[in-house]
Amino acid sequence: MRLFVGLGNPGAKYARNRHNIGFMAVDRIAEDHGFGPWRGKFQGQVSEGRLGMEKVLLLKPETYMNLSGNSVSAAAQFYKIGIEDIIVFHDELDLAPGKCRFKTGGGHAGHNGLRSIHSQIGDKYHRVRMGIGHPGHKDAVSHYVLHDFSKADQEWLDDLLRGISDGAKVLAEGQTGKFLNAVALRTAPPRSSTSEKKPEPAPKPASTPEPEPEAAPDSRSPLQKLVDKFK
Repeated sequence: MRLFVGLGNPGAKYARNRHNIGFMAVDRIAEDHGFGPWRGKFQGQVSEGRLGMEKVLLLKPETYMNLSGNSVSAAAQFYKIGIEDIIVFHDELDLAPGKCRFKTGGGHAGHNGLRSIHSQIGDKYHRVRMGIGHPGHKDAVSHYVLHDFSKADQEWLDDLLRGISDGAKVLAEGQTGKFLNAVALRTAPPRSSTSEKKPEPAPKPASTPEPEPEAAPDSRSPLQKLVDKFK
């Protein structure tokens, strides 16, 4: 079994926050792939289903971000899910909006949700890092992540979530390269290498000179010709 964890904060107040993009990702997977209804368990909301041949448990911790590890640890222990089968979906300030990267292990870079998970299960789990961009100054980060996506963000956000859902099956199978390709097909679709050329206009036919008029036949009599000669 795989455990897919979306990070965020519970409640309608936070539902569209940038910090809740992890919740949005697992919600989209559940909806698109026919997962069971969400139910309260492990200090969070869980939904079960299948992605291809893999059984997957989706989890949205409701402990608030800075205690996410409590929920993740409880679910993993109950189902005996190893750290290598845990994938966490979270917002990433250090990636441009709409970018997506996959990472295994490493530091938490100050992300409170990851910090909490590190403290509970270690750092060797996998992560799907979803770019939300940076506000430009460290002091503005808290305000930025705890506010809703803007209207201008909606197009790239929808493309990113659709791409993650498209690639969820191969992600569950461990094919991370194919997963990232599926995301890229939504967020940065390839352009056609050849553009359609307009047909060239047909060459104009060369102009043909008009024929000169033929001289009218001389109908004068021999005598008249002689007279006219001496005029």
